[in-house]
Amino acid sequence: MANVTTPLLANDRRETDPDTDPNDSEDALQGQSRATQTGRSWHMRLRESLLFAWALLATAGVLVLAVWASHQQQTSFDKPAGKRNLIFMVSDGMGPASLSLTRSFRQYTEGLEYGDTLTLDKHFWGSSRTRSSSSLVTDSAAGATAFSCGKKSYNGAISMLPDNTPCGTVLEAAKKSGYKTGLVVTTDITDATPACFASHVDIRSQNDDVAVQEVGNGTLGRVVDLMFGGGRCHFLPSGAAGGCREDDINVVEMAKNEYGWNYIGDRPAFDEFWEGKKEVPLPMLGLFADTDIPFELDRRNMNDVYPSLSEMAKTALRALEKATEGSDQGFFLMIEGSRIDHAGHGNDPAAQVREVLEYDKAFKAVLDFLDESDTPGVLVATSDHETGGLSVSRQVHAEYPQYLWYPAVLANASSSSEHLAHRLHSHIAQTSDNSTDNLKKYINDELIIPGFGIHDASDEELTALASHPEQAQYLFAQMISIRAQIGWSTHGHSAVDVNIYSSGGPGAEAIRGNVENTDVGKYLRNYLNVDVDAVTEELNKNFKSKRNLGMIGYEIAADTTDKVPALSEDHWVVHEELETARSKP
Repeated sequence: MANVTTPLLANDRRETDPDTDPNDSEDALQGQSRATQTGRSWHMRLRESLLFAWALLATAGVLVLAVWASHQQQTSFDKPAGKRNLIFMVSDGMGPASLSLTRSFRQYTEGLEYGDTLTLDKHFWGSSRTRSSSSLVTDSAAGATAFSCGKKSYNGAISMLPDNTPCGTVLEAAKKSGYKTGLVVTTDITDATPACFASHVDIRSQNDDVAVQEVGNGTLGRVVDLMFGGGRCHFLPSGAAGGCREDDINVVEMAKNEYGWNYIGDRPAFDEFWEGKKEVPLPMLGLFADTDIPFELDRRNMNDVYPSLSEMAKTALRALEKATEGSDQGFFLMIEGSRIDHAGHGNDPAAQVREVLEYDKAFKAVLDFLDESDTPGVLVATSDHETGGLSVSRQVHAEYPQYLWYPAVLANASSSSEHLAHRLHSHIAQTSDNSTDNLKKYINDELIIPGFGIHDASDEELTALASHPEQAQYLFAQMISIRAQIGWSTHGHSAVDVNIYSSGGPGAEAIRGNVENTDVGKYLRNYLNVDVDAVTEELNKNFKSKRNLGMIGYEIAADTTDKVPALSEDHWVVHEELETARSKP
């Protein structure tokens, strides 16, 4: 009989259990294998699930840490130590389109390549959201309160909160901490932006109250060391030459006699200190215009009467640096390119580009100062809002829009629409024969051709100006805007985000990217390392509001608009007529 080879494992099994059927043993083995595999599969799935859950948790943890770190970087920083200076610049009413308009205008007029940019462009830092507590569209008062106090408030508020209590400002806190302080503007020094740094009133129209607080007659006493700008009329009593106060207080004399101010009131007096000819004695009050300093487009033709923004800024910087050279503390200076806003309100692109160029010049002057100064410092610049809804394009005709605009039209203008309107009003007041034909000839030959370089004024445009001289400023501005193909959506403000610019410095990452306007205000106080909350507490111990507004909101909008002449129904009728006439091929 042949030997049959039996698998060793089978033999072993038979030897172990001789009664076991080999076939039964094989089935059992296969069953055991399946059970083992099922167990192992369950363990593998459990292990994989646990690993996946751990990976998810780890990823979530990393994301949370990243968000937290980013938030910490955006909201706080180690406060710098040692002496330092801070210059904060406000381009009132300047939106992103203003930069595009001005950049292209400068390239055209100076024959520059398309890649040549403004100084501001080279220091772009981020953007700011501008809404107030009472509206998606802010005014300058609420916008400046966000910068000065670091808090949202209602339109019209001058460093006052919605509950009608005052909030301490970064300038006031800086003064309390030993810094020298200054305000430089091209508008009325009692206007919303400068007022928000050195006064507290319920509504921005309380300019007379702002003036006395700015010189020192307030809860905190004198908190400003230098003020340059316009607005002389609010410092002179009612009835005095150039005065516009509603009372008989001579604030200039009050400033000099009670609070130790030195005072200069014209360009010759300013020139004594210009370019370092003499040291500026602090405190110094310089008021160079009854109301606003003229638009730069007009001011340059009256350079012997009014200083420019860059000239005032340079003089202020030198004065404050000299005053702090032996001090442990530096200075805080707010510089405002105020009339960019007014050019936007008037829808005047020729005036606006010159205002932005002068602001850019002042911005460069500050950068140069920081580079040359032995004291560390930071420049931060932004706008309170955009004005006019500026668009660097315009559909003039009914056909498909042209993709172009004409800088040459703005370059030909030697006067602002505001200046030409003043001249027209003066001519009408001084001339006995103001017939329509005579006025049309005067307007064309003496104003439009020499002032704008426009030689194709239509009969419709001239008739509208002669028939509605009260709307002359807007009608003049419309003439130049149409020919340059520049568009505007409003004579007021818009809600567009505005740009932030900076020289960079300790903690400046906190205002990188897109931030709230209040974040800018918080950065200012953090960089100076001053206690604004303590100032708020001191103010509220002694402050009494002169006006109880009750519910703050849209119902007070009529009292809180920026200074811009009211537009009559006639304006819109004339506006539509001219637009219709110009849209004809």
